[in-house]
Amino acid sequence: MRHRSTKLNRDPAPPAPELSALEAESSSPDQASPSLGTAVQDLIMARLDDDKAQDIVLIDLKDKSSVADAMIVASGRSQRHVGALADHLIRALKDAGAGKARVEGLPHCDWVLIDAGDVIVHLFRPEVRAFYNLEKIWSVEPPSRAVAN
Repeated sequence: MRHRSTKLNRDPAPPAPELSALEAESSSPDQASPSLGTAVQDLIMARLDDDKAQDIVLIDLKDKSSVADAMIVASGRSQRHVGALADHLIRALKDAGAGKARVEGLPHCDWVLIDAGDVIVHLFRPEVRAFYNLEKIWSVEPPSRAVAN
């Protein structure tokens, strides 16, 4: 007897907000408007919250790095959860018209990096996140130094 594979019926994800109006505001395809970056950031934060990501942290990089305007760090409960968070986020960005995000680390799902242009997302398993401690690296305040007498 031959078995057919069936897909599980899942509740569809809520539709992602459209970014096309914001894309039209930018002066050229190479330069995104500040509101576009904020819209992508809001979309990412909402999607992670909807998917039950843990310890979501938004780090403003505007005055710290030319690589991106913001970094979002979040944790998943397991490799499967991290993979699902990444997959849903990539789909939401694509559906919203935010372009094709570059992704690293998806096969192992210990640490997945999603480069969405002005916003970089790091998704970790809790143990891996604690080991790398990105929040400390990008913290606003410099480390305190002991004053020699």
